[in-house]
Amino acid sequence: MALIPLERMKEIIDFPAAAETLLEKSEKEIKFSLNLKMSKDEIICFDAFVVYHNVVMGPAKGGVRFSLNASMDETRNLAEIMTYKNALMGLPFGGGKSGIKFNPYNVDDFTRIAIIKEYVHMIREELASGAYIPAPDMGSTPQDMATIYGETHKAESVTGKPVIIGGLPGRLQATGCGVSHAVKLGVENILKKSLNETEITVQGFGNVGRWTAYFLRQMGAKITAVSDIGGAVYNKNGLDVVKLLDYCPTSRDSVKGFPGAEPLTRAEFLSVESDVFVPAALERVITAETAPKIKTKMVVEGANDPTTEEGEKYLLKNGTRLLPDFFANSGGVIASYIEWRNAKSGNQTSEKEVFEMINGKIEETFFAGLKAKKDLKCASLREAFSSLALNALIEAMRARLWI
Repeated sequence: MALIPLERMKEIIDFPAAAETLLEKSEKEIKFSLNLKMSKDEIICFDAFVVYHNVVMGPAKGGVRFSLNASMDETRNLAEIMTYKNALMGLPFGGGKSGIKFNPYNVDDFTRIAIIKEYVHMIREELASGAYIPAPDMGSTPQDMATIYGETHKAESVTGKPVIIGGLPGRLQATGCGVSHAVKLGVENILKKSLNETEITVQGFGNVGRWTAYFLRQMGAKITAVSDIGGAVYNKNGLDVVKLLDYCPTSRDSVKGFPGAEPLTRAEFLSVESDVFVPAALERVITAETAPKIKTKMVVEGANDPTTEEGEKYLLKNGTRLLPDFFANSGGVIASYIEWRNAKSGNQTSEKEVFEMINGKIEETFFAGLKAKKDLKCASLREAFSSLALNALIEAMRARLWI
């Protein structure tokens, strides 16, 4: 689902027809092929995509995804989410995204670096001008961003770099930091509970899921179940998240077989009763088929677009609250803004300051969303946050005389 249809938003806010025209399709789409000569007789080719959805508020900002499932449709959808995420958080960025269609875990380091360098070569003007600013996404890493930086020689051309070469302390944990704070706000202000008495399940133990679980455990919540592509584990008394991080230290490792926990099937994991369920893996995992199996009071979307329209309708109809992706997982792009700003100004920011800025923006936006839901009589918080983002975009369009 990701975003509320624009037709529905016209029923909620003053939505000029000209603004709708500018938002209903991407501003720019680039498709190209990355071709590498491996030997005298072998050439390998990978499809690549870059999309600018809307850049009224600033340059296109969004991660570069490495995946066999990368496509123009997926990149277009993710770029649109970034438009609303940046607008909602008041960041001077537009919505962008890129993707390269390959399995990043099935190539050697030399080939991986060659793919990234060719990607930079093909969109050099986009990167050098600052029109598009990539960052890590699914399948890509800070080291990949270092390769991009090595090709552009401009620190502000890419975010999510290793700290030692101008990256931001806390950037790796930033998205999980933001998701965990969104969970805290939702638990305390919507479920009216304390985190210390809250049971949470986390789907996905990649960069977002692992740090979400870590921060929530540090705040006193009980993480009872975690799953990833390799398996799922459960402990009714709470998993030892620190030991779990040691057990599977990278996103390529699996929680499967973790000592001191019961193994679960995928179906069993979805059916674990919890106060909060955090989908932090792939898109479209909460559907009309899976939603009835999920026994939780609140869903906080850590991944982009994890819930289909039908899945969300079922959840809301049955009283499950939902904090949407473009609000809950915005910590990563907030941190990217800080890194980009520092690269342009020469400033430095500590990890503590980064986390405080993320949590501050998440908190301010959360309460603005609650107010908008009440004032506008929105059916869901997704509608409320969408109204805030759209109003910001419309205001920017008027300021730039686009409408």
